[in-house]
This record gives sequence, C-alpha cells and structure tokens, in this order.
Amino acid sequence: MMIGKGIEDIDIRMPRDAYDTGKQVPTLNAYLAIIVRDSEGKVIKVHKQRSHSPTANFIGLMLPLNYFNNTGNSFTLTTTGNSTYAYQPQLAGNVRGISYPNSNTSTPSPSYIVMIQVGSGSQSNPYSAYKLAAPIANGSGSGNLFYGQPSIPQNIIVSGDSVYFVISQTFTNASGGTVYITEVGIVVSISFAVAASNYLPISEQLLVWYDVLSSEISIPNGGSLSIYYTFTVNP
Repeated sequence: MMIGKGIEDIDIRMPRDAYDTGKQVPTLNAYLAIIVRDSEGKVIKVHKQRSHSPTANFIGLMLPLNYFNNTGNSFTLTTTGNSTYAYQPQLAGNVRGISYPNSNTSTPSPSYIVMIQVGSGSQSNPYSAYKLAAPIANGSGSGNLFYGQPSIPQNIIVSGDSVYFVISQTFTNASGGTVYITEVGIVVSISFAVAASNYLPISEQLLVWYDVLSSEISIPNGGSLSIYYTFTVNP
C-alpha cells in the first residue's frame, strides 16, 4: 500500500506508549500521519498528530437502529454542498436510509466510497463542519493539487490485542508554486433513498472526519503529499 522512495523506512503508526493504558473497555483511537516529498521523491517532512474530530455526520451515521426505532426521530445529515437529508433507517421498505452501493444508472455513484480532502483554512468547531473551510481543488492551477486514488484496505488488520485500518491518499503539486495545507478531512460518498425522489437513490458526499493541523504544511512544486489516517481499537 505504501509505495515510494524511502517510505519503507517510515513507520506511520503511533508508538504503543502513546495509547491509553489500564482500560477494560476497548477504545477507538485515530492518528494522522503526513509525509511530504520533494520533486525528486525525497522525504522532506513527516508530520504526526492525534486525530479526534468526528463530525455530526459521523455521529449520526453511528447511531444504532434502536435509537430510531424507539424514538421515531430522524437525524439531519448535511452534505458538502449544504443540502440536508433526514436520515431514519428502519427495518422496513421505503424508508429514508442509505442504499450504497448504488447501481442505478440514472444516479451513478463516483468511483470511490471514501476519499481524503485537503484545504487551506480552519474551523474551531469540527462537530458542526459539513465541508472544509477552504478546500483545495483537484488540478494543476495555482494553489491546486492533483488528487490521487484513495487507498482503502479490504480487511481490518489484527495486531496482538489491537485491530486497525488505514485510509491513505497521495496528492501531487503541479501548480507551479508551493501549496500550503492547514486542514484535512475524510469525505464519504453514499446514496440516500428519500421520499422526495420516490425512494430512488441520490448520490451525495458527507464530511465525516475533520482535523486542523497542528502546524502548516507546505508542498513544493513538483512534490507530493501522502496522508495516512489510522483508526485503531485496542483495550
């Protein structure tokens, strides 16, 4: 999964002594690692920090089915385009749930389920964030980055008494100048089945995880940026 000059010598996971210890209940931890290379592929910066910023969308998607069945409530999901949908899964047909993957030819889904997005802004309340403050566009224009294909594991990795998975993506700078990033987020593409469309799926994007970097990161022209989100559950 990690391909490139020098990457085999870089451990993107956090040291064991960074974990909480003495816990009897398994805990979810998230870490963000960023590797910057120059135009010759040489590693020029490695950035690591704890990640702890699920958005309201993430919380809503993690609510158990019993919550909706017992309360009759729905949860408002907000897309990156600021559209809102009442999410209300049920054990019945014709409900406002999620129908991904979507094979409907009239509303085709993109080629990814999960992607990482970078930006040059910041937000003080990640919970309410539905998009990056200043997302960097995909391309070769001034201030842009080429977005590579996301890498998503097919299986969760078991290591001792912990399990983890890594979402990664590489970005290339062909803008002609240095590009700076200060925020990173995870965007998922899902399809909603909603009454307004006679329960046909509508493909949308949701920001589910958001982080402001502890320090600004610069990517030189011709260089690249590789981002690794590691989610681990350990006792």
